[in-house]
Amino acid sequence: MLATVLVTLGVRCEGHHEHTAPDRAAGPHSPGTDTAGGQADPDADDRAAPAPAAPPPEPLPRSRATHLRIPSLGIDAPVVAIGLDADRQLQTPPVDQPKVVGWYDRGPSPGEPDTAVAVGHRDTTTGAAVFAALGQVEPGRHIEVRRADGRTAVYTVDKVRVFDKTRFPDKEVYGHSRRPELHLITCGGLYTRRTGYSSNVVVFSHLTSTK
Repeated sequence: MLATVLVTLGVRCEGHHEHTAPDRAAGPHSPGTDTAGGQADPDADDRAAPAPAAPPPEPLPRSRATHLRIPSLGIDAPVVAIGLDADRQLQTPPVDQPKVVGWYDRGPSPGEPDTAVAVGHRDTTTGAAVFAALGQVEPGRHIEVRRADGRTAVYTVDKVRVFDKTRFPDKEVYGHSRRPELHLITCGGLYTRRTGYSSNVVVFSHLTSTK
């Protein structure tokens, strides 16, 4: 599992904006608390409606991620593979590609069992990046991940958490799962030039359908 590979906490968030207000992108949340942040969205069809319990979808075979969509946030982004840096910390996408999502390619691919992890920037020197509004996604919304084989894994958001980098729960975010899960991570909290962002925003979701 990824948690046994990483030796440092969270995702490195140096940040790029000199003046950043307290975590607007993540909504009015305190670190380490559940949240249903975000505004009402007219795209109501994206919300998973309550329904009788159904058998979970069959996991998919391995195939790399190529595209990630969060319809309720208007996110529609290409995906690139990422690994670990020299400090064995989870990499982020290149700073000069602020609109792409990085998928940890040593973990599960979309729809495979266990915990998959994807990372995106909150902002760069050019402005808002792909996950600027990630903390606004609401439980029940969908995350769609297109695969190289043409299939799509659809995940449903369970919760959004904000964790201070000094208390980042590696096991909760990176640990093993019996079902296919996807955890999205970006920067959050306050920004300083010396230490970067103070927190990480993490969206927890699980596979609910494939197409």
